[in-house]
Amino acid sequence: MSIEKNVQTVKNFLAALGHRDKQALLSLVAEDVEWIIPGEDWPLAGTYPGYAGLEGLLQKANETVETSFPQPPEFIAQGDRVWSSASLLEKSKLRTKSFEDHWIFDITVRNGKLTYVREYVDTQALARGSESDANRNH
Repeated sequence: MSIEKNVQTVKNFLAALGHRDKQALLSLVAEDVEWIIPGEDWPLAGTYPGYAGLEGLLQKANETVETSFPQPPEFIAQGDRVWSSASLLEKSKLRTKSFEDHWIFDITVRNGKLTYVREYVDTQALARGSESDANRNH
């Protein structure tokens, strides 16, 4: 598959992610996809294998955070790998205050499907953002 098609697949994936369109997301990933979010002390950190892992991650995200993209992501691609960089405005459902998160996705696309996603995120901002207001005051 061409680099341009791989980038378009990732753009479609991020659009579906932004709209929280589970069916569109599942149609864009391989059954054995692996999604890794490094970090500790925040709800979304972990390794999510396959459709079940992706569904679990989406459920956790829906329960814990609201996101918006103030600017469109940027893309760099080589072969079957696409890197996407962006800033998100996020609001934890446990807090009243929004926070900014910067991330890079390292994504592998094979045969038109995402097979691997690794997020490089500002884990400190996410950890602070996922604390409840009550916990931050103690």
